[in-house]
Amino acid sequence: MYAILDIETTGGKYNEEGITEIAIYKFDGHKIVDQFSSLVNPERPIQPFVVNLTGINNEMLRQAPKFYEVAKRIIEITEDCIMVAHNALFDNRILTTEFDRLGYQFERETLCTVELAKKLMPDMPSYSLGKLVRSLGIPLSDRHRAQGDAKATVALFKMLLAKDTSKEIITETLQKDPKRLIEPKLLDIIENTPSEMGVYYMHNDDGKVIYIGKSKNIKKRLTQHFTSDNRKSKKIQAEVKSVTFEKTGNELISLLKECEEIKQTKPKYNRSLRQTLFSHQLTSFVDAAGYINLKIEKADGRKMAITTFSNYQQAKSSLFKITEANQFCQKLTGLQTSGKTCFNYKLKECYGACIGKEPVAEYNNRVKAFLEKNSFENQNMLIIDRGRDIEERSVILIENGSYKGYGFYNLNHQINNPEILKSIINPMQNNRNVQHIIQNYLRKNKVLKTVKLPSDKVS
Repeated sequence: MYAILDIETTGGKYNEEGITEIAIYKFDGHKIVDQFSSLVNPERPIQPFVVNLTGINNEMLRQAPKFYEVAKRIIEITEDCIMVAHNALFDNRILTTEFDRLGYQFERETLCTVELAKKLMPDMPSYSLGKLVRSLGIPLSDRHRAQGDAKATVALFKMLLAKDTSKEIITETLQKDPKRLIEPKLLDIIENTPSEMGVYYMHNDDGKVIYIGKSKNIKKRLTQHFTSDNRKSKKIQAEVKSVTFEKTGNELISLLKECEEIKQTKPKYNRSLRQTLFSHQLTSFVDAAGYINLKIEKADGRKMAITTFSNYQQAKSSLFKITEANQFCQKLTGLQTSGKTCFNYKLKECYGACIGKEPVAEYNNRVKAFLEKNSFENQNMLIIDRGRDIEERSVILIENGSYKGYGFYNLNHQINNPEILKSIINPMQNNRNVQHIIQNYLRKNKVLKTVKLPSDKVS
């Protein structure tokens, strides 16, 4: 069964868009068996270019239901379905983001009609939905409206199924319906696990932990383990006798627990987290002119790192974003080595530190502000995020730049009282891997809030 959908959004910053309209057609491979469509009040303004594109404006959405009012219907109509969309990555990301805001883990397998069309119809002049369906003679009314685009995607997908003579789509669909492939013992294990965020532990006959993992959806991840046919998965499937789990409420706690417990327990089928998780780091130095420079280096435990990166490409990409966001000089961040001035100076996005034009003190103040915000050195702080249920919050304690552990709380006075705070924190080992996990996560994801603490709060 397929849920073929289209979503219109407000536009705006990545992962901050809101849904303005959604249409979903439940399709059994032959005909539409159910459907749902609705305007949605995104509770944020629509970008002007989107208004021009879709014709949907803020006034039209004033009385429309908000996302939480249609969420249950979306879950019902997509349940046990593979989601199909034209550029499915986008639609899936938007839906996942909206459900994340409600504290619900929404996960569906997806198929993308752009990718399928490129594979099955490789010589089309364009793969945008409008041009592609026009080339194929498929009618499309209300372009850039959810219902019109979703209906056209149904017709396109039906045509792709017919063109798929080698049955790759059907094969992939069956592979994504894994219950039919799992033996009863493993199905029983899966049935007793939640579709929630957490860390899971696979045990053998003797109760010994043979594998530790983390997932946003434990049930789905175990299903993947138990249907995979690679050598390691086959060994685990033969040996596992039970699975226990701990809910964490958010991914950062899952990552930290997984890292700590693999190092402590050393399960036989865990390998990757026994090594260092990062290869490069960001450091700083003062040049002959007095400017603070930033520099990407290979990871070196003898040097103090501002932050660490999984690989060089991630480090370089992040440094470009850091340089742009803070209007640093590309020559002083090591991103440009040739020329008298840096490229950003020509774009008026650098104030001229590359040629000594910007006063040293002014430039260094911006760098120091960045360092204070992003380096854990000597910092005392709490990282607050979602807990294991709607009334609970998680807290991570950083004391004098060291990770001390995590805990969960329900009342604000629990983290505002130093003695109680200490008692609810589960002590954990501080090392460069966990510091990398925390900094890397904060760089890529939003948490509910971070709270800087005065030294007397944690001493």
